[in-house]
Parts: sequence; structure tokens; C-alpha cells
Amino acid sequence: MAHLLMVESWVGSMSRLLPRAIREGGHDFTFITRDLHHYLRAAPEGTAHPLLAARNVLTADTNEAGTLLPLVERAHGALRFDGVVTSCDYYLPAAARIAGRLGLPGPSPAAVENACRKDATRRVLADAGVPGPRFAVCADWAATVGAAREIGYPLVLKPVDLCAGMFVRRVDDEAALAEAHRALAGFPVNARGQRRGPAVLLEELLRGPEVSVETVSSGGTAQVVGVTDKSIGGAPAFIETGHMFPAALDAADCLAAERTAVEALNALGLDGVVAHTEIKLTAAGPRVVEVNPRPAGNRITELVRHVTGIDLAAACVDVALGREPDLRRRDTGLRSAAIGFLLPESEGVLDAIDGADDVRTADGLLELQLADPGKAVRAAASNNEYLGHVMASDAAGLGARDRVEKLLSALLPKVVGR
Repeated sequence: MAHLLMVESWVGSMSRLLPRAIREGGHDFTFITRDLHHYLRAAPEGTAHPLLAARNVLTADTNEAGTLLPLVERAHGALRFDGVVTSCDYYLPAAARIAGRLGLPGPSPAAVENACRKDATRRVLADAGVPGPRFAVCADWAATVGAAREIGYPLVLKPVDLCAGMFVRRVDDEAALAEAHRALAGFPVNARGQRRGPAVLLEELLRGPEVSVETVSSGGTAQVVGVTDKSIGGAPAFIETGHMFPAALDAADCLAAERTAVEALNALGLDGVVAHTEIKLTAAGPRVVEVNPRPAGNRITELVRHVTGIDLAAACVDVALGREPDLRRRDTGLRSAAIGFLLPESEGVLDAIDGADDVRTADGLLELQLADPGKAVRAAASNNEYLGHVMASDAAGLGARDRVEKLLSALLPKVVGR
């Protein structure tokens, strides 16, 4: 039995999948957090959050490396950790630094830092010749305006250090650029109390289908598990509205996406990670959107598991312990699995979601999760405003996405004004 240190977590599905993978692997973990109530509030009423299955729960300022590292070192002396994990992007660098400080397996802290900062990722990949969009990193409004004129509209404005598509906007002219720039400037501290970097990233707008490449890197080799396709909506925001695994691509496009993702991982020097690399398949070839040195969110890991039998959460635990993950494919009886997200179309308070009873009895349904009545609803601006999701499978081929879209269309949220 191994003992892992988990440094914070997302409150979504990975906050359940990662503890499950640790437990099913025969291990246990200590959870360290700056605010336990952040997670307790996320648990359904009357249930215990899976993070509370930890052997120990430690409270510390996980945002302050100067005090966190010595504290964890002392805890290691008493509790003896064998690996360090997190599912939360905002703490991936801290987890890598802790592993390095304790002499435990883990990726290079510098590589993780570069992957978690979108501006640094762009610079590293450009220097290595890995294809991506034309871009500029802008320190202030004047630099932003000048760079936008040089790149040319339409383009994409991004924060360099946020997740879930927050404040990522398509801008078609200077007025839209100013609006997006003001909105981002009005969000100086992220949801975990960390002060954001002031820089803004501008990128050429890439056109073409978007996919993600799921990989596991260990022992200096990146193994491709598969390619997931995705649908995007909510313009001018970029909201992920659904995914299917495997992607409905021809063999040449699939191979090109896989090769580009591996090139990006190698350029960044990422090893000892499960990664989720987003790629645009443009007319000029694949272009890297971003590299995430952690398992995919939005339950993509579950799509992979349903189709291949490969558990990417378990692989994350294995590489954190310096062990070879089990990436053998198994016949699950399914050929594709897809997920679709229910987005709000109006603002107010959720009264009900009609049609759920029929969806629950549909053929091929894997999951149905819906928000409870009484939830405050606002216009979707990122991946944080879903009202629920539908996951379904197809045993015969690549029909899972069509099945999910049909089921989603049967769900009718009723939102009343405040």
C-alpha cells in the first residue's frame, strides 16, 4: 500500500475519480487544503465528500510556497508520502515542487510551470518549432491594441493563467477587444485566492475541428491513449458543449494530431504525467491550442474508460508513484461514448428540467446528471455554468454523439426570473 499526498482538488468529477482510483489501487492519501469548506459545500446534501476518505486532512496555505514546502517536509517526516497528486490546474506546479523537494517521482517543476502558463507554453513551443497560432503576450492595453492590429482580426483574447475557458473570447474588432480586456482586468484574483498575472495573450483565430489527445508519459516516453473530439459553442466565448471518444477522424488526421501532441509534450519536457493536449485541425495542419499536464476534465476520462477499459485516473496515480501504468486495452463491448452538456438559455432560478424521466430509460444511457431546482442560473460564459450532462454509448460504431444530442434535445430547463 502506498501513501499519496493530494494537494487540493477540483470539486467536479476528478474530486471523486482520483480518490476512487487511489482506493481501488490499494492505496490511501492525505489531503492538504487551505479551505476544506470549499469541498464540503460541493458535496450533495446528506453525503460525505470522497475527499474526506483521506487518512489525514491537513490545513495549510497551499498558495504560499515559502511556508507550504517546509510544512509538507515536516509532514513527510511523520507520515511518509510515496507520491504527490492533484487534479486542480492551479496546484499542479505546487505538487511538482513538493515532489521534487521530497525526492519523490514527478514531472519537472519547470516543465509543469511552463505548461500551466499559456504564455510560457506558446514561447516554448514556438522556439521548438511546434505548430501553433501567431500570438503576442501583452503587458497593457496599449500593447494589446498594437498586437491585435499586427495579428489581425478576428483573434482570440486569453488570460495566461485561468482554466475552464474563463474569459477566453473571440474578438472581431477593437470595440470587442476593449470589452474582453476590461472584463479580464476586473478579475484579478482566481477562485482559489491566487493573484493573477496581468499579461494578456492574443492569438490568431484558428479554424477547423478541435480535438484533444489523451496521453500518459512515463520513463521518458509518451503513450497515446486516443483522440477525443469536441464541440464548442457560446460564441464569443469558447464553451465545451460535448465530447466523443474516439474522435470521428480519418486515420491521417488522427495520426497528425497524435504526433503534434507528442511533439508538444517533448518540447515542454513533460514526463511522469497524464496529459490532455488540445489541437485544432486547420487547413494548414494541426495546431496546438494548449497542453494540460493532468487528466482531461469534463468526464472525458470516463468516456475513455467506457470504450477502452483504460482508467486514466488510475494511470495518474501510477505515474505519481513512479510505476508503469496499465494501458492495455480491453473489449468493453462499446465502440464509442459521448457526453453532452446542458447549457442555460436564460437567466434566473432553475424551476425544473422537463424530460428527464424519458431520458433515464433511453437505450445506451451511461450517465444523467442534472442540477437541482433552486439553482441560480446565469448566461453561460465558460465551462462552469452547465446545468447537467448526458453520457451515452454506441456498441456498433461512432453513433454515441448523435445519441447524446438526441437525448439532450429532450431535456427542457424551466428557468424563472428572479
